Formats: sequence, structure tokens, C-alpha cells
Amino acid sequence: METLEFVIYPDGRVQEKVTGIVGSSCAEVTAAIEAQLGQVVSVEQTSEYFAQPVQQSATAMAQATCSDW
Repeated sequence: METLEFVIYPDGRVQEKVTGIVGSSCAEVTAAIEAQLGQVVSVEQTSEYFAQPVQQSATAMAQATCSDW
């Protein structure tokens, strides 16, 4: 589940936390929002940022002939 959490402090600072998005695509998701919020002062990537998407592929080949028995 993808979530974006924003904490707005009394002095106007905004803290943004993104969870559930693997890899650098979180930057694409948040770019438009950050542009509207103003200047980005710092960025801290989480472990999800550095994770690689899991891709599974399976190939199975089975061949049997009467002589194999």
C-alpha cells in the first residue's frame, strides 16, 4: 500500500514521508507536490528507496519418453 504522510509544523516547515513505493519512483510521485509546497531543504531516503523491485520468472520444461521409464 502506497502512502504519503505530511506533517506541517507551526513555523511552516513540511515533513513528507513516503512508504510503500520501492525504488526511486517515489521521487516521481512526490515531485509535483513538492513543487507546490516550496523549497526542499533536505531529503533522506529510506531503505525502500534503495530496494530493487522483485521480478520473478519461472521456466519449467519437462520431457519424458517411454525409454526414460
